[in-house]
Amino acid sequence: MPLAIVRAVPDTLPRALSHIPPDPPIDVERARAQHTAYVEALVAMGLEVIAIPADDAYPDCPFVEDTAVVDGRAGGIVLVTRPGAPSRRGEIPAVAQVLVEQAGLRVLGMEAPATLDGGDVLRLGDVFYVGASARSNAEGAARLAEVFGARVVRVALPPGALHLKALSSGLSDDTVLAVEGAFAPGTFGDARVVAVPASETAGSNAVVHGGAALVAAGCPIARERIEAAGFRTLVVDTSELRKADSALTCLSILV
Repeated sequence: MPLAIVRAVPDTLPRALSHIPPDPPIDVERARAQHTAYVEALVAMGLEVIAIPADDAYPDCPFVEDTAVVDGRAGGIVLVTRPGAPSRRGEIPAVAQVLVEQAGLRVLGMEAPATLDGGDVLRLGDVFYVGASARSNAEGAARLAEVFGARVVRVALPPGALHLKALSSGLSDDTVLAVEGAFAPGTFGDARVVAVPASETAGSNAVVHGGAALVAAGCPIARERIEAAGFRTLVVDTSELRKADSALTCLSILV
């Protein structure tokens, strides 16, 4: 059965990195309830979930996507990243251990000065698109290309965007979900763009598996357009977790 790796919410989540300190602050218990509902939605999509315990030393640890890039075409190889925020680099060993021992993958890594956050990595067909964010540099993109033997295209991000997948996500090899006006025409090559309004930016990031898509609550237009693209949708509310600049794909690694 396909796997989804998640990581539990620590008591220290209110200290997670955020562009603008949330007001009111993150409610940890509400965030945990939302995380539980997210995991239940992954199971409903047909995924087996492996949960890594929280670590209070790493407030951002639930945003596990940033720690690894998995490519099903790569014969069991996974690239563990070197996150752009130094405070997050200690998250890597626990994730790598699970990827090896429970997912059965061969782990490769990266060295300084390379940095890469998984939230900046979007694969469409034979191409990896990598956000040219403050968290992911050219050396990190080059290491990604080296590990997977794939073409990598760096994508300029609008001002204030944390990651590429804060504004987009892949629906299939030839279809991308993206915020209207966030990217220049042709950014994603020949891929079909399913646009969502900027008023529903959270809806541009969907978790897709087996013909189903997790869609952020409060984004009815995005949901309608994803369904029109052929997907069954499940709506999940992660608004408390989003206070730490997260999106739906941030909370899992699909293997």
